[in-house]
Amino acid sequence: MLSSFLPYLLLWYLMLLSPSYWLTLGLAVLAGGFLIRIFIILHDCGHGSFFASARANELLGSICGVFTLTPFYQWRHDHAMHHATSGDLDRRGYGDVLMLTVAEYLALSPWERFTYRTFRHPVPMLLAGPVYSFVVRQRVLLPTSGPRERRSVHLTNLAWLVILAVAALTVGLGTFLSILAPVVFCAGFVAVWLFYCQHQFEGTSWHHHETWSYEDAAIRGSSYFQLPPLLQWVTGNIGFHHVHHLCPRIPNYYLEQVHQSHPRFQDATRLTIRSSLHAFTLKLWDEQRQELVGLRDLRAGAAAAFESKQGH
Repeated sequence: MLSSFLPYLLLWYLMLLSPSYWLTLGLAVLAGGFLIRIFIILHDCGHGSFFASARANELLGSICGVFTLTPFYQWRHDHAMHHATSGDLDRRGYGDVLMLTVAEYLALSPWERFTYRTFRHPVPMLLAGPVYSFVVRQRVLLPTSGPRERRSVHLTNLAWLVILAVAALTVGLGTFLSILAPVVFCAGFVAVWLFYCQHQFEGTSWHHHETWSYEDAAIRGSSYFQLPPLLQWVTGNIGFHHVHHLCPRIPNYYLEQVHQSHPRFQDATRLTIRSSLHAFTLKLWDEQRQELVGLRDLRAGAAAAFESKQGH
């Protein structure tokens, strides 16, 4: 906690005193890294793994939720649904990135296909995605939210109205937002990148519910994102995503140890920063080939089918 919150608050203090906005932007990148660590603490609290005490997890998780603009109880509920349905073609839409099968995509209208391609393109996903995911989506109630989840949304929004009011009366609203915006964007950029690549990669696993397996979805449907030591520390070991999905009650500071403890975990697909770039070219799940494919693969397959038909 100290290694996450104290540096983050210190960097905010330095950014408020900074004589140059370029220096502020440089510090914002560092602050974004510590905001990711705070989000990982929220994440562990949501799984009840950071503390032994459920009450302590909920208290700290709610505090982290204010820092990260994320209502703790609503996020916890939505994220639990993600863990329960990850890799299940019949239960998509819970905390995952929208993904269609080839058949579903071909059944769309031209405009719907264009919308889907735009959504899945890395530029809007990585530039607009952080803003939507943390600034917009977390401000509204989800259809699945119960009374406690709704209260957490309202209280988090109220907390931020108070923060903005205090900022307006002290450092100035413009100054505060000029710091907050790049910090949240940097943290959100990394978060969206990691979340996308940890489930949508070459070699992942998707099945219909009758053949879906929790263990398969964890080991084969979640990646092992091998990051450099500094980034691994900043992201709270979340790169060991296959271990986390198999047992969410393992706290982030034990994930690497568990990964090395059993050969079964070596079956997970290993990604690096370079190899993760290829994941953004994969758009659709091909049920016949049982793999993610890109739109170029789809066009090539259609052309081959047409040539075969003409030959007959």
